[in-house]
Amino acid sequence: PMHHWMPRTSVPSSVEMESLQYLKPDGTLAGDLPPAVPDANALLPLFKRMLFVRTFDSKAIALQRTGKLGTYAACLGHEATHVGIGASMQPDDVFAPSYREYGAQFERGVKPRDVLMYWGGDERGNDFEIPRKDYPWCVPISTQCLMASGAALSFKLRGENRVAVATCGDGGSSKTDFYAAVNSAGAFTLPLVLCVINNGWAISVPRKAQTGADTLAQKGLAGGLHCLQVDGNDLVAVLEAMRRAHERARSGQGGSVIEFMTYRLHDHTTADDARRYRGEDEVKAAWEKEPFLRLRKYLTDQGLWDESQEKAWIEECGKLVDVEINAYLETPVQPVEAMFDYLYGDMPADVLAQREQAIALEKRA
Repeated sequence: PMHHWMPRTSVPSSVEMESLQYLKPDGTLAGDLPPAVPDANALLPLFKRMLFVRTFDSKAIALQRTGKLGTYAACLGHEATHVGIGASMQPDDVFAPSYREYGAQFERGVKPRDVLMYWGGDERGNDFEIPRKDYPWCVPISTQCLMASGAALSFKLRGENRVAVATCGDGGSSKTDFYAAVNSAGAFTLPLVLCVINNGWAISVPRKAQTGADTLAQKGLAGGLHCLQVDGNDLVAVLEAMRRAHERARSGQGGSVIEFMTYRLHDHTTADDARRYRGEDEVKAAWEKEPFLRLRKYLTDQGLWDESQEKAWIEECGKLVDVEINAYLETPVQPVEAMFDYLYGDMPADVLAQREQAIALEKRA
């Protein structure tokens, strides 16, 4: 029989995706607090740590602008998602970040001075003192998702009650590495949580231009993973989504894909100018939904926070960050040959020659 190719005339109906929001942009609760948050008091220390992250972020940008730091990726607007992800993890879990999730890494024990060293061009910043098993920052997009699925497979093979968590952006969810991680997590029923932080822009490419999926969360469905969409500016929703995903992972029910809806309030990095590709109105509207406004309002209404406390805490955060900045600035610069010495076990002849040239050039300067 002859087969004729027929153009597709209709697309599949959109998938209904469960969505979580507890704390609305106006600072009021949409319903009761979920199991992840026993009471408002539980949110206070996390709110304070979110303020610390924002203080660190602004000071890091200032360092870059004054030539004391290399290119830096700001996390402005992501604080609830990042801190919530990190706070939900157990110490012996494994975190595979991209290059922006400082709030999650601080929760894990990474020091702010490590972040500064890394963006200052010193790889020793990737040698975390406390989360020894966590992966280093990953600039190649979404390759960390596969690293995390490999870690999750090892946990399952060893019978360890641990979870691997990876973060990527909306653009990162379009990469083959992400889909391979989804597939392996589904095929092997792995304790993997893939966190897609949808901040609206894959550098200068808008969300709608880089994928045809109605939601990014549903990308996990074909792999057999549990999928959930979350208001990433709502710390309560972030904590509850992560609680559910960890519970599933630890009880042998497999992996999850969680899409955190947030917004990148700063440029992609300090080497970017977002004004070239997005309008002021969009950014202005996003500032009205950012994570601090709602949480500050809620905690203030609960009698747990006020302006004087905030002023004192931000001042304290500034001092704490300055200690980290000074530690970074006072760290002796490594000799130029360090970039060669830790790359190979047995250095190839051409690299060895380059090493000698670099040493000679440095001494000439």
